[in-house]
Amino acid sequence: MKNCSFKIDGRVCTAERGLNLIEAAKQNGVFIPTLCHFKHLNPLGTCRVCTVKLNGKAVAGCTIHVADDMDLEVNTRELLNTRKAILEMMFVEGNHFCPSCEKSGDCQMQNLGYETGIKYTRFPHLFINRITDARPERIVVNQNRCIKCRRCIEEVKTFDGYKVFNSINKGNETMVSIDYEQEAKLSELQAAQAMQICPTGSILVKGKSFSKPFGDRQFDSVTEEKMMSLSPVKKHRTTKKKIVATTSLAGCFGCHMSMLDIDLGILDLFEVIEFNKSPLTDIKNFTKHCDIGLVEGGCCNTHNIEVLREFRKNCDILVSVGECAIWGGLPAMRNTFPLEECLKESYLDSMTSEENETIIPNHEDIPKILNNVYANHEIVKIDHHIPGCPPDANHIWNVVKNILFQEEYSIMHPKYKYD
Repeated sequence: MKNCSFKIDGRVCTAERGLNLIEAAKQNGVFIPTLCHFKHLNPLGTCRVCTVKLNGKAVAGCTIHVADDMDLEVNTRELLNTRKAILEMMFVEGNHFCPSCEKSGDCQMQNLGYETGIKYTRFPHLFINRITDARPERIVVNQNRCIKCRRCIEEVKTFDGYKVFNSINKGNETMVSIDYEQEAKLSELQAAQAMQICPTGSILVKGKSFSKPFGDRQFDSVTEEKMMSLSPVKKHRTTKKKIVATTSLAGCFGCHMSMLDIDLGILDLFEVIEFNKSPLTDIKNFTKHCDIGLVEGGCCNTHNIEVLREFRKNCDILVSVGECAIWGGLPAMRNTFPLEECLKESYLDSMTSEENETIIPNHEDIPKILNNVYANHEIVKIDHHIPGCPPDANHIWNVVKNILFQEEYSIMHPKYKYD
């Protein structure tokens, strides 16, 4: 088949006439992200992450076959923001708790989140409790993580050609169903392939862990020269020390432990930074107005909200550090259940509860637990976000130096892993 000539963002490109745009763009050095496209399948156009403009009209890129004189927009500011918004909506619509997911590090949607620079979502999380189906013979399907890309429906088949997955219902009620009879025919290898075909952690193989050490996972690979390291603070830059405050709300204190991993580098920071209210100094109350406040953890009770508002009042710049602060993180896993059920399970039906000695604590001196765990930016204005679980020490302090001293710092996505 003859080649054709077309334009991508004003640049003339050539490719075989009729080739799918995703592949044609790749041949011309242009990356178009997608979560549903397969080279050997007919275009699905379900995820819309590949949205481009053809002659000024928005369309799913994977549904386009290149032809002469096409004028395509791919990486304009508007389209980049549109793709980012689509990914953000996927994250908040499902319960994607990356740190607890078996596919973390090997998840295509997670990696696109890194690539598009998602630090936090502009949309509220829904925290809908959907079905996790463990009835199949070889696999478990978690509907909370399903993005309805149809990959499994089109690709996962038995040796005799029968589909294992199908789509049922319509609109917001659409979900992927399993034919249990056909699923039982899958070999161990086919079940593992089904897990890999899924771009998220929705399909898992029973009784097997596919987790790998950090650095060995699909999207961990990055060359050493791209890794940013903490450079010594230039002592001549300022004569007045900046005041820093930190606190931990509904979290595990892991972000504070990460801050200390800077090791001897903290001696350089002490030349230009002074800590005020912080668990690192054990200073309980603000004694000075602070230039910057670093907040770990989200808000799960009334005391968390009180502390967060105090930090907003006493800090010029407020930064959410880590996943719990940015959207609730692992503590927000309880958001999919009514608070009453959580309290009952914890205090009344716990394995350690003794008969006739169970009570749900309720005293005026005990902070009241909120119905949900809330992200900090839902309570007060947050100026910056540092994602990660936890973000590493070098990244945290490089961001702080960038904010306080305008020190140049380019952030590579390995620096803020959601896991």
